[in-house]
Formats: sequence, structure tokens, C-alpha cells
Amino acid sequence: MANTVIQTTLDEIKKMKEHYQAFLSEKSPPGSVFFARKDGCVITAYKSGKVMFQGNSNEEEASKWGSPAEKKPKASATATGKTSGMPLPDNISTLSVIGSDEVGKGDYFGPLTVVAAYVKSEQIPLLRELGVKDSKHLTDSQIINIAKDLLTFLPYSLLKLDNPKYNQLQASGMTQGKMTAILHNQAHNNLLEKISPEKPDAILVDQFAQAPIYYKHLQGQKQIQREKIYFSTKAESIHLAVAAASILARYAFVRAFDQLSKKAGFTIPKGAGAKVDQAAARLIKERGVPALNEFTKLHFANTGKAKKIARV
Repeated sequence: MANTVIQTTLDEIKKMKEHYQAFLSEKSPPGSVFFARKDGCVITAYKSGKVMFQGNSNEEEASKWGSPAEKKPKASATATGKTSGMPLPDNISTLSVIGSDEVGKGDYFGPLTVVAAYVKSEQIPLLRELGVKDSKHLTDSQIINIAKDLLTFLPYSLLKLDNPKYNQLQASGMTQGKMTAILHNQAHNNLLEKISPEKPDAILVDQFAQAPIYYKHLQGQKQIQREKIYFSTKAESIHLAVAAASILARYAFVRAFDQLSKKAGFTIPKGAGAKVDQAAARLIKERGVPALNEFTKLHFANTGKAKKIARV
């Protein structure tokens, strides 16, 4: 859908809302001031001061209020990350895409969390307005606020591998990479079923393993997605679907950490550094070594360090 975006002030947006009073919709997208439909033109005003005009006569309607906002040139997909498997479509950043990402692989405490999210091409401007970007560049409080908005309208699939199951699979010989690949593939399957009969233009995976290795990990799985699936590092900068998945995965991860902290009776730190060793040692002293199975990824080197600190 063709669109024009202008940048204005909140005072001007109030005037616009009065002007479009007869065309206002009761339901407005998250982060918006108002949402209106006039003669086939959809007008959405956001708290950031941006106003988007979509559909019929969008340029003409927007010209009543100001000049189009200057658009920043888009970085090419290949310039932002390394790809494997099929080359990325040149226009992938504008397509309707399922993106998937994971959180927790490098954290000693907490689960391995994978999310696949579906973002339609026409939703991309809205996600930008909501502040969607790579979760690594957002604080926990920002992630919580954005995730709560996304959860109201964005189709997604969340899979969480808690520590006891993770440790069981790892002890049986399954690598973390294989676990991650299986979770991504299952999240894709779940989400494709959820949005059916609609189909995405592409599936984009934030690359944790090159395509041949990813598919090798999936050998023996009943349903393996291979159609229009692409792999790239830094995929959050290629399509907002991956960034949205990253935020939802981080949100679930943060909530899981809060729950683990309540169970432990003290705040559990993220990562795998010295503070983590101290926290694990405290857990051992208070609950014994077996308690680590519920809270941690046992094969990490932190387990040995924590035992030394706790002198067990």
C-alpha cells in the first residue's frame, strides 16, 4: 500500500484529530494518537510526531499538513551481515516475513528461548514507530514496554526450553546448536499453521549456524521448513520481523529470570561472568549442588567454578 509520512508537532496532531473527527476509528494501533479512514485514505498519527497517510490520495491528503519526512536510505542486506544458503532477495526488508531469533544461549542461568514472529509489509512503519530494533540495543524496561505492544497484534510462536529439559538433552549428547535449530524449525511450523492459509514472502533466521549445518541438525525431524527460508547474521537490521522476534524472546527470557530469582530468594544475574559464579555458589550453599539442574545449564564452566567457591 502506497504511503506518505510527515513529521509534525503534537499540537498540530491535536488539530488534525479534530479535523478528522468524523472519520476516527474507535480502535487505534499501539503508540498512536488517532486512527482515521477518509475516502480510502488511512491516516495514523503517532506520539512521536509522525503521521502516516496510506492508500488512495495519500500524497494529496498529506500535503494539507506538511511535506513528506525525509527517508533514510536503507542499508543493503548483504552489507549488514553474512549469509548462507540461498542469497537474500534484494527487497527482503520490505516483504512480509517470518523472522526468528533466540535468547539465552550464552547465559548460565535461565532457559533457551526462541521466538518466530510474522510481520506483514504494511506493518513495518508501525513497528518502527513502536521502537522495534535489535533487543541487544534496548534496556529490559524498553523491551517490556515494546513487547507488551507487540503481543496485542503480532502473530508469533514462543518456545522455551527450561533448564531441566535442556540438561537432559545435553547429557544425552545433543548439542546446543541442535537444540536451537529444532526450536527455530518448530517455531516456524507453529507460526505457519497459525497464520494459514496466508503465507509469508520469506522466513529469515538470525544465523547461529550456516544453512548446511542447520539442516544437518534437523535430520530426523518430521516437518522441516525449506521453502523461502534465508539465513543471515545481524538479521535484526535486515528485517524488523527478526528484531520483533528478538524482543519477544528477550521479554520471555526476562520474565523467566524474574521467576527464577523468586525461587532462589535472591536476584540471579545474567551472562556467564564472575557474578554468575558467585550466585551459583550461593545457590549450592543454600540448596545443594542438585539445585543447579533447575536453574542453570550444567555443562557451562561456571558449574565447576561455583563448586570451588562453595568448596564442595
